[in-house]
Amino acid sequence: QVQLVESGGGLVQPGGSLRLSCAGSGFTFSNYAMSWYRQAPGKVRELVAFISSTGGITNYADSMKGRVTISRDNVKNLVYLEMNSLQPEDTAMYYCKAARGLRGDYWGKGTLVTVSS
Repeated sequence: QVQLVESGGGLVQPGGSLRLSCAGSGFTFSNYAMSWYRQAPGKVRELVAFISSTGGITNYADSMKGRVTISRDNVKNLVYLEMNSLQPEDTAMYYCKAARGLRGDYWGKGTLVTVSS
């Protein structure tokens, strides 16, 4: 019943921008912190951005160099990831995760972002 569905991925040219969305259902969305992770082939999954349940706290991976913004809409049960100045090394599957304390996490199936000319 619990679902996290990512969308918004696709092919963009270097220097381009993209906004990813993740829709949650089957759980109380506003009680969960949300995160975006990414994983490229042959590499470990890494945290991109984090936002607390109310949106009051956000954290970002240093490697993103201020190019990423995470936000959420608890009325619509959506979390967003805005990415700017994308480069080929940003190519990866991007996943959203819902977490509440030390309880089990919920994961989406991912959306593919490809940065290429």
